[in-house]
Amino acid sequence: MLSRSCFNLLNLDDYSSDRTRIPRVISMPGVISEFEDGNNVGSQESDTSSSLSQERRIIVANQLPLKGYCRDSSDGKKWCFDWDKDALVLQLRDGFPPDVEVVYVGCLGVEVDPLDQEEVAQLLFDKFKCVPTFLPLDLINKFYHGFCKHYLWPLFHYMLPLAPSHGVRFDKAMWQSYVSANKIFADKVMEVINPDEDYVWVHDYHLMVLPTFLRKRYPRVKLGFFLHSTFPSSEIYRTLPVREEILRALLNCDLVGFQTFDYARHFLSCCSRMLGLNYQSKRGYIGLDYYGRTISIKILPMGIHMGQIQSILSLPDTAQKVKELKNKYDGKIVLLGVDDMDMFKGISLKFMAFGLLLDENPSYRGRVVLVQIMTLRGVRAGIFKRAPLIWTRHWDLKTLPPRKSVIIVSEFIGCSPSLSGAIRVNPWDVNSVAEAMFLGITMADSEKELRHEKHYKYITSHDVAYWARSFDQDLERACAEHYMKRCWGIGFGLNSRVVALGPNFRKLSVEHIVSAYNSTNSRLILLDYDGTMMPQDRVDKSPSPEVISVLNSLCNDPKNIVFIVSGRGKDSLGKWFSQCEKLGLSAEHGYFNRWTKNSEWESCRLAVDLDWKKIVLPIMEHYTEATDGSSIEQKESALVWHHQEADPDFGSCQAKELLDHLESVLANDPVVVKNGQQIVEVKPQGVSKGVVVKNLMETMRYKRKPADFVLCIGDDRSDEEMFEAIASSIAHRSLPDTAEVFACTVGQKPSMAKYYLDDTVEVIRMLQGLSAASAQQQPKQPQNLVSFEGSV
Repeated sequence: MLSRSCFNLLNLDDYSSDRTRIPRVISMPGVISEFEDGNNVGSQESDTSSSLSQERRIIVANQLPLKGYCRDSSDGKKWCFDWDKDALVLQLRDGFPPDVEVVYVGCLGVEVDPLDQEEVAQLLFDKFKCVPTFLPLDLINKFYHGFCKHYLWPLFHYMLPLAPSHGVRFDKAMWQSYVSANKIFADKVMEVINPDEDYVWVHDYHLMVLPTFLRKRYPRVKLGFFLHSTFPSSEIYRTLPVREEILRALLNCDLVGFQTFDYARHFLSCCSRMLGLNYQSKRGYIGLDYYGRTISIKILPMGIHMGQIQSILSLPDTAQKVKELKNKYDGKIVLLGVDDMDMFKGISLKFMAFGLLLDENPSYRGRVVLVQIMTLRGVRAGIFKRAPLIWTRHWDLKTLPPRKSVIIVSEFIGCSPSLSGAIRVNPWDVNSVAEAMFLGITMADSEKELRHEKHYKYITSHDVAYWARSFDQDLERACAEHYMKRCWGIGFGLNSRVVALGPNFRKLSVEHIVSAYNSTNSRLILLDYDGTMMPQDRVDKSPSPEVISVLNSLCNDPKNIVFIVSGRGKDSLGKWFSQCEKLGLSAEHGYFNRWTKNSEWESCRLAVDLDWKKIVLPIMEHYTEATDGSSIEQKESALVWHHQEADPDFGSCQAKELLDHLESVLANDPVVVKNGQQIVEVKPQGVSKGVVVKNLMETMRYKRKPADFVLCIGDDRSDEEMFEAIASSIAHRSLPDTAEVFACTVGQKPSMAKYYLDDTVEVIRMLQGLSAASAQQQPKQPQNLVSFEGSV
């Protein structure tokens, strides 16, 4: 097979869109069938069409599910391979529909001479649909034995490299080897993938940056990832120097799976604290919004392969082994421990607990036996060939006694939440483990039977096929809207990602809006302030000279009416924009308005009773005292509780609690309680930015200067009210039919606006473009000037 694995390892831009894709099938060594070549006709074309139409799953894992050995023959040494039936990635294909073709990409467990690699690759693809990734030995040592096993694995199990005995410290060379290996895997996937049809499922922590390479090459690739190990809490994960690169790589998937909710919660917390992303739960599914894409989160522990267990139980060797074990442990109580050979499994703690059990219960000495089975990682399924728990399988079913068992599990392992009848223990508490052993030994047989039946029903119904089928279905659901959105890539290197937007949601082009701007004569420009004109993370919220300059330039054009529509108080806005004499200001979401600097502030026409403040203020003060980093902003018409400086998780939790609290106590008051961008606000009913927009349009129409150009820019939920008001005006023909309307949100996110700009920098740049257009127009002495003051 051809390989592009060793060139330009760290460059993500080497996959140009016009490069010929390597075909899915190689007909013979050294001869490639180019299916996309129009010259290929006849049976070859027919075979190609059939192959391309077949549904496929590409399973990518560190190890291929194969066992290989080299034997001598008359032609010299010859490689032979067979399926490794204990491999999870082989067993999971039972969860796919029978007509689905499964292709595997991964490393071989044996070392193949470079001269034989091409022949072996062709053999494995033809016979097993396996694509091997031949990694150089030096790369394997740095990638797998270095970064994966000696750095990531301890870190993900809460062992920081504080000392030489606690793992190795971060090494940039090993990290680059990890990236290089992931890119080789990605190259191999690209050799066989049909990006429009195939689903790709990547497995475990060895390949966490691979999704970035695939997403960079194919923006609409259908991509899932399942983490088989733990995912640490944010306090541990944030010590990783490449933490953002790995998080963003996982977010380049459509579906990310975890064994338990704890692991998923840690991942979501890291995304919130390090990337500022919040998740939502809709109809039972957890999703993260990331540049217009929704990344689904899957929580489901792996199952076991019941069919393989049943087949092992039917072997004659199993019956003989059962007989030997029964004779060996006749009359004794057997405790069976099964663990991987791993430093984090706490096997020594188990031995200490068993010793404590015998010390405290001398009568058990000689009667209770602990049989400990330790396996190499990845071959646990093979333990059923030796496990004494299968004794009853070969008894006469008519006389089979009730099966009874007790399971003791660590509360930290992935299957613990699923085995609800198990005795859960903290393995670090040796006394509690010893007590759990005693409880299991002395438990009544009737209770053991009920627990055994409960567990047996669960593992037979939630086997590996169920796990794979559930993940596959969720991956299809997560990718269902791929071709309903427009996608393009942004960013460089491992920070690259894909922006996905609805077909009618597009970036606002300066050239496009300037063209409309030049052809209109009565313009209304509405601008939010925080997050639109001013970055949210700025401590000093006063406008920069650049902002003042562009606003004055726009206001000096007699065809323009420019308004800042903000939730800020009138005193702050009046002070900040004192240099803009012709700028209109709408403060506190429209409760106060003025047309120019020299005009008076006018309050809304509503008769507002503000007695509710006496109820709200003590409640907000209580939450402020309980939430470090929060604060209260008191406006004349509203009260706002801010939590942007608080802990992200705790602040959001407190905001939800405060929202519920205020809604319950203010149910009969004429106020609105809203949860905004890191705020909770209480304000009078009938006061909103949407009302401001409607009043301005009505005033312009009343003065016979209806707006033929409307630009509205905002970033928050409150700004959606402006977008909604504009859409309503268009629907009710309150604007001229020829009006140019630009409703624009800041950032790619679900919005009623049809346009977006990425950030405040782009907003200022666009306004400068409009300002330049005004300056280029020939100055004309305006006639019949219309005053709008006192009309909002």
